[in-house]
Amino acid sequence: MPEQDFYFNPFDPDFRANPYPHFPALLDGPPRQLQLFMPTTLIARYDDVVTVLHDHERFTVRRPEIPFRQRIDPFGGAPTILTADPPVHSRLRRLVSKAFTPRRVRELEPRVREITTDLLSRAAASSEIEAMAALANPLPVIVIAEMLGVSANDHAQFKQWSNDLISSFGQEMATGPSAAGLAAKDELRRYLAEAIKQRSANPADDLISALVTARDESDALRENELLAFVVLLLLAGNETTTNLIGNGLLALCRNPEQQDRLRENRELIPKAIEEMLRYDPPVQMTVRMPTAATSVGGTEIPAGSLAFILLAAANRDPAHFPNPESFDVARDPNEHVSFGEGIHFCLGAPLARLEGAIAIESMLNKFPRLQLADAQAKLEYRGSMALRGLSELRLSVG
Repeated sequence: MPEQDFYFNPFDPDFRANPYPHFPALLDGPPRQLQLFMPTTLIARYDDVVTVLHDHERFTVRRPEIPFRQRIDPFGGAPTILTADPPVHSRLRRLVSKAFTPRRVRELEPRVREITTDLLSRAAASSEIEAMAALANPLPVIVIAEMLGVSANDHAQFKQWSNDLISSFGQEMATGPSAAGLAAKDELRRYLAEAIKQRSANPADDLISALVTARDESDALRENELLAFVVLLLLAGNETTTNLIGNGLLALCRNPEQQDRLRENRELIPKAIEEMLRYDPPVQMTVRMPTAATSVGGTEIPAGSLAFILLAAANRDPAHFPNPESFDVARDPNEHVSFGEGIHFCLGAPLARLEGAIAIESMLNKFPRLQLADAQAKLEYRGSMALRGLSELRLSVG
């Protein structure tokens, strides 16, 4: 077997801390193959990534059978819009979309601003701020918890369950889930099952109640599907946006000329959010399995193998993005793939964009400067191998 001309190991902390120097080798040629915990093909080039994400007939979102998967599965074996193919996916997405409309997201804007202002007011007395704990961690979980109708007293517990589950999906992939992850799965499911039971008996003006009553031509979400979707909302609805805010703030600190540009022209904030999503995406990759032996970009992919769809690499493909290693808050066009493509395009993209824009704008408005408190300090990343987020981000803001 010829020696590999690339390096890819999502279990390596150094790789996860900075995977970007390894992407050019993957972008310079057809999809590469290696053996991780099973035969794996790395899909990195933009055109190949888009092709696979749009081809749900050749590439399924169903995951391979891994011995411990059922033990850690927070969805209890129920299908979700993230883990199901058509026609099940089509049915689920049609039903849950009724309770997750763009209008509902727009109506959230005043409350998101209020939460952000409140969180930053608590951190305003110091010349230094730990941005993850102060804003990036609590904001998305408070928003999604309030949407679901969860008590404010339980917001911190929600975030802990989410963190424990996400971590258990990641570094422990080769060895099995953590005890904390297993406990979080059971406790979260019990909590949300009780909340669903209460809303079924006494509907309120919240997302769980809307999902309980979501119907289409006499079709409705089954009890296990409803619970699985609410769990998915918690995990996907706060972890990814947390990472967007943290990674975005880091990019602004490391590119002060772009931060100044944004301070001088707030109208660039929507473009800046898209660039943050492209440059250092919260979701680095997604997974597909070929339904039969097939080929992509000149590489034969055997049936029963795994395909890692490297969104972060595709976002830096020089064939589609001029100067892809540069962070440019005015980049246009910017057709990144950070929310996916095709039928599985992220349902929560409008909410993530809203929260990210409000968080970044509020940080710029509140603080006269954003700089790394210690530019030499090593940054620690947490989460699963698919998600990229900071454990902490200490900023000088005075």
